[in-house]
Amino acid sequence: MNTNNTFFAKVGLPQKIIWGYIGVLIFMMGDGLEIGWLSPWLVEQGFTVQQTSLLFVAYGITVAIAAWFSGVLTEMFGAKKTMFLGFLLYVLGTIGFIGLGISSMNLSVMIPMYALRGFGYPLFAFSFLVWISYRADQTRLGSAVGWFWFVFTGGLNVLGAYYSVWAIKELGHVNTLWSSLLWVTIGAIIALMINKDTLPANKASSAEKLKELGKGITIMKDEPKVLLGGIVRVINTTAQFALPVFLPMYLASHGIPTSQWLGIWGTIFTSNIIFNLIFGMVGDKIGWRQTIMWFGGIGCGITTLGLVYIPLWTEGNIFLVGLIGIVWGACLAAYVPLSALVPSLVDKDKGAALAVLNLGAGLPVFVGPAIVGIFIGVVGDFGVIWILASLYFLSTVLTYFIKLPEEVKATN
Repeated sequence: MNTNNTFFAKVGLPQKIIWGYIGVLIFMMGDGLEIGWLSPWLVEQGFTVQQTSLLFVAYGITVAIAAWFSGVLTEMFGAKKTMFLGFLLYVLGTIGFIGLGISSMNLSVMIPMYALRGFGYPLFAFSFLVWISYRADQTRLGSAVGWFWFVFTGGLNVLGAYYSVWAIKELGHVNTLWSSLLWVTIGAIIALMINKDTLPANKASSAEKLKELGKGITIMKDEPKVLLGGIVRVINTTAQFALPVFLPMYLASHGIPTSQWLGIWGTIFTSNIIFNLIFGMVGDKIGWRQTIMWFGGIGCGITTLGLVYIPLWTEGNIFLVGLIGIVWGACLAAYVPLSALVPSLVDKDKGAALAVLNLGAGLPVFVGPAIVGIFIGVVGDFGVIWILASLYFLSTVLTYFIKLPEEVKATN
């Protein structure tokens, strides 16, 4: 038992909530299984790209709202109740989306049902992130949140994608969608029942709880550095949701077909989940801010440009494009210590601080595609890639000012 404790301590995993991590991994696998194929499949069914885009914009809005309030709701009602609410909304949205919307291919039903489904995973997963901030050893918090992003991204972008390759072939598209309910249910059982730890609810009065809800907004005024952290978090994954909108077509014009692009995309996030762990530990060693600034901001800025210029300069060399993609995915993970840095800016109201950070995690779902939609007709592929790269460089500047209280004292 002591050996296990030593092992978990060394890798930065809070032993009390190990089952919670496993539950999040399986839940996110179910949630993410349609990411790579739902849009093109709906187009095959007769919808336009604009109609499918509207579907994802509605989904992105509810993801952002739920992400924002997940931290504060966790403070108000406890982690398990908030996570269960996320599970319930996911199930209701999925049943409505498939059973009522997909079955009739009625977009006016599909949009609100898919939007309802969007409330699910942020309430489930990001509430667990608050749980981690209370249970992890402060000196290992970067590693603990690194493990969170490992299971989150591993389920959403890796396991879900690989499972759907098999499931679509064996079950068909619609039954694959239905199977997501099995995986999220298993994940919820593990995280909420097998995981015996409990993060208690706030015992305050209803009026005080409403005030707590408002802290998800007021904390940005009271603690401006928390707001800066939220902006940096938006920048972190904006390109992740922007690139798939236009980069596959750009790469195809340089001899890299979509099938190979999908392989690159999968490899990018295999790299990303590995480096989620590595940069969590690196952040604990060399400093959270330094890791975000240099490996995250500068690293992502340079490699984002490489994703467009490497295929141009090498006439579509798949090996070099894949290599720059792997490095980009690694640098994307260097923002992991942000989940340790931002809640550490405040002594209390960590849920409110994480609420801002979680909003930053939700907004890129539609901010990324919006940047492409607004600017690509004006500045083209290269202009859009420079906008995305410039945002990364900007994040380095912003992160410089997100100093912990003890860092501020040391410089005075």
